[in-house]
Amino acid sequence: MRQIDSRIRFLLKRLEHLTVVNQVPADPHKIYFGAWVTLEDEDGHEACYRLVGEDELDLEYGYISIDAPLARGLLGKSIDDDVTVSLPRGEQEFYIADVVYERPGWDTRPAVRPHRWEDPS
Repeated sequence: MRQIDSRIRFLLKRLEHLTVVNQVPADPHKIYFGAWVTLEDEDGHEACYRLVGEDELDLEYGYISIDAPLARGLLGKSIDDDVTVSLPRGEQEFYIADVVYERPGWDTRPAVRPHRWEDPS
């Protein structure tokens, strides 16, 4: 019971500080919270990510935390920018191929994912 009460208090405090982002930014070609981003590395390989809050993190589908080193390095950058990002494995250069704020076709994450203890069928 103590753990449940502690978790409820934690979540209530989080709710007080949350902001719902439901509008496209003034410049939709720049990378901000909620953006779906397509990057190209130096070898021409593409990778797609969405910048989300820490509670929405889902690496399987490319949802990375806004606090991750990659996301921090991309914030405020625009389509067609070349950016060098400091990652744990060292500095890496990327070309920003696309930035969108409406769910793209490559995002195959289900709208609502079942909890790990629920049967997905």
